[in-house]
Order: sequence, then structure tokens, then C-alpha cells
Amino acid sequence: MLSRVADAVFWMSRYIERAENVARFIDVNQAISLGGRVGLADQWSPLIYASGDEELYQELYGEFSQKNVLRFLMFDRRNPNSILSCVGAARENARAIRDILSTAMWEAVNRFYLRVREALAEERGILNNPHDFLERVKRSSHQVIGVTGVTLSHGEAWNFATLGRLLERADKTSRILDVKYFILLPDVSLVGSTIDIVQWSALLESTSALHMYRKRHGRINNIKVIEFLVLDRYFPRSMRFCLSEAEQCLHAISGSPMGTFESRAEQLLGILNAKLNFSSVEDIRREGLHEFIDSAQAQINAIGQAIFEQFFKPPASQLQTGELRVES
Repeated sequence: MLSRVADAVFWMSRYIERAENVARFIDVNQAISLGGRVGLADQWSPLIYASGDEELYQELYGEFSQKNVLRFLMFDRRNPNSILSCVGAARENARAIRDILSTAMWEAVNRFYLRVREALAEERGILNNPHDFLERVKRSSHQVIGVTGVTLSHGEAWNFATLGRLLERADKTSRILDVKYFILLPDVSLVGSTIDIVQWSALLESTSALHMYRKRHGRINNIKVIEFLVLDRYFPRSMRFCLSEAEQCLHAISGSPMGTFESRAEQLLGILNAKLNFSSVEDIRREGLHEFIDSAQAQINAIGQAIFEQFFKPPASQLQTGELRVES
């Protein structure tokens, strides 16, 4: 497969997943705020800090108000990680490789972009009440994922798309947990309180995990929630599930057997998976949730860079000949 095609498939999928997870970020913050947290001076800055975009936000807006944060995360084209920017980037990547995608996939991505662009006309109302818009974003993302699964042959392109989506999802699940960490941090006396339980329930709801969590564990318990979203091997939004499936996709692309590695990307992903496979929630508590998440995010970033180096960055010889092909 041409490296530019693999790159476009990978990033199309990542951008779709990123847009959905930005919607989930906002959703969990709003739901947590409905838990009645009295005295919370600033409930919006955690969204910016957890996403890692605080420098750009400060440059553009300064003050962390509800409308500023929502506009920055949903509709600001100057923010490359806003919902509008992500869906636009996904569409551009899809447009460049329309001959690789199924017709249904292209239509789903294009329809997603048009829905978000049309929402700009309702921006003022959406900023006041974003719930319906956020639900449309999540449903549109699910449509793209579903259409991809049933209309694209499960070969190399599908593996690149799935790899991109799962790496992005693992990263963003960790960041949604980080939002909860930042919101609760100012007052640890609330741990275990009714407010705390409402907040953890809202976090599970934002990751579409509440029903499955209750089937597995019953009552809301912060330790069990962390275990479910980080270490559960069966829930499709847990970090462990996402990274395990991503590793299988990476080996399917390279052709190397599981349990071995022939590239830096495979080695790094294998190391992170080994840590998750052999960690307990008590290990996470000893390390500290924030520290554990911070380390995992850095490792996921390193894996993404290694994938670029292995598959998407053309060697100098190919740059000279114009033959930009993926090496495995």
C-alpha cells in the first residue's frame, strides 16, 4: 500500500474518533457539573488542560468561561483539535483516497462533515445547550465506524483504520479519566460522597460504559470504575482492550507473529500492553492515577511516532524516485 494512502486511512480514522471523544469530554464535564458540586470555581479549564491545548487556548481566549471553552472545543477552526477541525480533516483525508474507501464510507464521512458545518448556523443556541449537538456527533461517528466494519474489506486499509481509531480511543479514555481527576483534586474530602458517586456515574455514562459496568460490578465504586476503564479486557473503550486490539492490527500489517517484534512500534506497543496485562488497580493506586495516565499517554504518543517512522515516512531513496510505499 502507498504510504500516503496508509497515512490518510490512519488519520481519517483517528480524526473521526477524536471528534467523538471531544464531544464525550464536554458531555462528561456537563454531566459532572450537574452533580451539584458547590463551590467549584472553575469547571471548564480541566477540559483544556486534559486535552493538552492550554497554550493555544490562552493565546486565543485567556478566560476559562463556559462559552469560550465550548466554542474552542466545538467550532473554532484555529484549534486543530476542535470537532469542526477534526471532522474537516477526516473528510479531506477521505477525499484524497476515495478510490480506496467504499462508497458508503465516503458518504458517511461526508455526511458527518456536512452536519457539523451546518451546525455553525446554530452556534449560539448550541453553546447554551450543547447536548443534542454532542449526541449527533457521537451518532455520526458510530455510523462511520459501523459502515467501515461492514463495507470495507478487512485487509491492510481496514487494519490501518482500526489501528488509528483504537490508539486514539485509548488515549482519550485516559484523558476523560484525567478530567475527573482534575475536577475532584481541589477537595479530596468528597471522595466516596454522594457527589463523588454521581460524578463517577456521569463519567461512565460519557464513555457509554455505565450499563456494562453495572452488569459487571453493580454499585459505583471509584476503584472499580478505574479498573473497568483502564484494565478491563472485554469492554471496547477500556485502555487495555483498545491497545490489545491495536497490537493485533499492527502485527497483521507487518506480518510478524504476536509476542515478537520487528519494529520500534511493535516493541513499544508490546511493552505498554504487557504493563496493562500485568498491572492491578492497586498498582495504579500506588503509582497515582494521574501519574499512571500521564505515563500511558506519553507511551501512546511514542507509539504513534514510531508508526509514522515505520509506515508513513518515506525513505530518502523513495522520495527521489517518487515511489512512496509502505515498508513492513
